[in-house]
Amino acid sequence: MRFARLLFWLFVLATVALLVGAPLALRTNAPSEAGIVERFVAPGPLSSAHRSLAGQCASCHTPLKGVEAKTCLSCHAGTEFGDKQSTMFHSQATQCSSCHVEHQGNQGIVQMSHAALLDPKNWSGPALQMQSRKPLATSGATLDCASCHSIRDKHLGLFGADCATCHSTDSWTIASYRHPSTNSTQCVECHKAPPSHYMEHFSMVSQRAAREKARVDQCYSCHTTDSFNNIRRRGWYDHH
Repeated sequence: MRFARLLFWLFVLATVALLVGAPLALRTNAPSEAGIVERFVAPGPLSSAHRSLAGQCASCHTPLKGVEAKTCLSCHAGTEFGDKQSTMFHSQATQCSSCHVEHQGNQGIVQMSHAALLDPKNWSGPALQMQSRKPLATSGATLDCASCHSIRDKHLGLFGADCATCHSTDSWTIASYRHPSTNSTQCVECHKAPPSHYMEHFSMVSQRAAREKARVDQCYSCHTTDSFNNIRRRGWYDHH
């Protein structure tokens, strides 16, 4: 009698699981060609870069281990990371998933984690001059920002290479920064003139457009603080 009752309840539980699980499987983010197990566990849609692998979980995931770097490299080993300053550090990476996350759909797969650059288990050797002279403003850790970003330095070297003095890895913007008064005449302390200002173009075009015989270092005579192209007494003018 007890055995029959046990079978009855097992049948009831199996029926409930089927009635509840089937609709959930149909509502999953997994592609239609995925198997029943894949449809239950799919965490979300793949990015456009990997969409061709939809439903082929084993292409990236190793059972009981997850995504391994060697699996990523089986497709991406030929990628030329060494020719670009901002990606050179990839050559010493031993795992990829700390910065590259899938199943986020159109959000893409790059979720840069600067903290991962300081984790020794992610690297086969010193992380390409990652250790720096000054700590990051948010974490107290140290990174040499210039080792990856100097080519795209918006300050053109005027403020040196210790980016962490002002910036953090959370945001490039400095919330507390306030531009000096519109009457300031010390522009050259922070700004460099474009190359055209050191050519005949400056006297033939720029000075005439601004109706001003200012020197190159007298930015305030022609430009305003709200935009480089907002020329005093002329208005918006873009001739570069």
